[in-house]
Amino acid sequence: MELAKLPRIPKNDFPYLEIALYSICSTLVVIPYYRWIIPYFLQRKKYLWLFLITVVYFLLVIPYNNVAVSWMFSQSTKGTAVHVFFNSAYQLWDWNMVMTDLIAFFCIGLSRFSYQSEMKRRQYETDNLHLQLNMLKTQLQPHFLFNTLNSLYGLSLVGSKETPRFILLLSQMMQYILYDCDKEEVSLQEEIEFLRGYFELEQQKFPKASIVFEALEVDEAIMIPPLLFLPLVENSFKHGKHKLEDQASVYACLQVTPREIIFTIQNDKLQDTPGINTKKVGGIGLVNIRKRLDLYYPKQHQLILKENEQYVATLILNRK
Repeated sequence: MELAKLPRIPKNDFPYLEIALYSICSTLVVIPYYRWIIPYFLQRKKYLWLFLITVVYFLLVIPYNNVAVSWMFSQSTKGTAVHVFFNSAYQLWDWNMVMTDLIAFFCIGLSRFSYQSEMKRRQYETDNLHLQLNMLKTQLQPHFLFNTLNSLYGLSLVGSKETPRFILLLSQMMQYILYDCDKEEVSLQEEIEFLRGYFELEQQKFPKASIVFEALEVDEAIMIPPLLFLPLVENSFKHGKHKLEDQASVYACLQVTPREIIFTIQNDKLQDTPGINTKKVGGIGLVNIRKRLDLYYPKQHQLILKENEQYVATLILNRK
């Protein structure tokens, strides 16, 4: 292409707009190739068909399209300075242009396909994450309600005057579970208040046991997944020694440092006793928390479980 023959116009970076329009018209035919043809055959893994269509496209479709476009611009620019440029573009196969177009647009098509595939994969992972979390919360809510109603049943058997107040407390806790916990994250302070209510219910059920939960007020801006600590708490109360002995204890504390959230709960171990079934039932809670930790805090958490005379569970979360 004899660009050197075109007269130079001083202080004008784009003197020949016809050439820019020509370039656009010449490349329009490539759009279907990298936007639809490449993704279509790659998704279906029809690589031979993609190769054959690529050869046909760049040896026939694009060269003849360029000749046709050059001819149209040549006819419409007679008597102008750019007429010589379009006349020189009448080459059916300019191999340098063919290879340049092939490499450029094939790479564009592959990059576009890779990007779209990655976005779809991430969307599938996100949708699957939300589905799993919703299933886990749905599983956890009736599990919590079942255990708490057992506690209230114990209160009603002894005719406690505090029963109405604790029913109200349960109502508030269920409101938190059913409505507030419908979000992906809740305030850590709200979670602390919920656990205080839970411990108060259990203390009322076992008044002679030592049931303590310690936590300071924390920044309302600290957010965590809802009900994250509850499976560990339920596990301690379900299998704790305080169910049979008055002097047993359940102790939990929550600490917040600039880098970590540390939750620890320990309970006296319920020993195997003849005639008493101490087999752990269900195991829903620990399975639940492990799944949620993997989903919310991948490689950013530690769950340490120890067992000797006491069960001790420590959960360490890296603050986001």
